[in-house]
Amino acid sequence: MRKITMWFLATIAVVVLLFSYKTSGPGSSLSAGTVDGATAPGVGIGAGAPADPGTSRGTVGRSGSTTVADGPVVQTKRGNVQVQAHLSGGRITDISPVTVPNDNNRSREINKHAVPQLRAEALAAQSAQIDAVSGATLTSQGYTESLQAALDSAQFQAKP
Repeated sequence: MRKITMWFLATIAVVVLLFSYKTSGPGSSLSAGTVDGATAPGVGIGAGAPADPGTSRGTVGRSGSTTVADGPVVQTKRGNVQVQAHLSGGRITDISPVTVPNDNNRSREINKHAVPQLRAEALAAQSAQIDAVSGATLTSQGYTESLQAALDSAQFQAKP
């Protein structure tokens, strides 16, 4: 009888631990660029937009010849991704990540390398038609989708 009681209590303890374990998921994104409270190298922090996919549809602001377009928040399995594109003279001059998956060490490590690479490729291509970064497929897809929507909302036409 004592073995059965110990087995039963151990089973309950395991079940309680399993249900209390917090996993990463789509609702667990943080603002871009922070790694343990510090800004990650090569990852800029854009305007503080909410990371809720239902609240951001993409906005465009113009000041003289410069246009700043926020892409929508794109929900991925690893978390939310949103970018902001800076356009001037028919060219993409900068791309800032507003939100990237950043809820655990693995996501921070992946995005510390992937986001600057995605930015460099998009600036070189002057479009959102870029290759995904190996090992960061979901972030790459969210990044390009948000960037394309930002470019579309600004009615961007690349000039050679």
